[in-house]
Amino acid sequence: MGFGSTAKKLQRVTDVADKLYERFEKLREQVNELTGTVEETNDRVAVLETELAEQRALLEALAAEYDVDVEDVTADAAVAGAAGGATDATVEASDDGTTDGND
Repeated sequence: MGFGSTAKKLQRVTDVADKLYERFEKLREQVNELTGTVEETNDRVAVLETELAEQRALLEALAAEYDVDVEDVTADAAVAGAAGGATDATVEASDDGTTDGND
């Protein structure tokens, strides 16, 4: 084995090492981008959870004011969701014969 073949083998090893380094750097960039995306998503989810809790509190307060059983309503919604998402969209008339404006 001469110096020529050894130099070729070393050049191939160097080329492979360079390609691996480039791939590693690209992978590092992708992981950094993914980490940023996960952190942004986590922040958005936290905001949404807070807003959802506020909305639920408001709805429960309104339900209490109008004497609506929240557990019954959510149970009915769960059953309707399990049945394919169909809900009863009828509008009930109030005592004075008016509707809620959704007809």
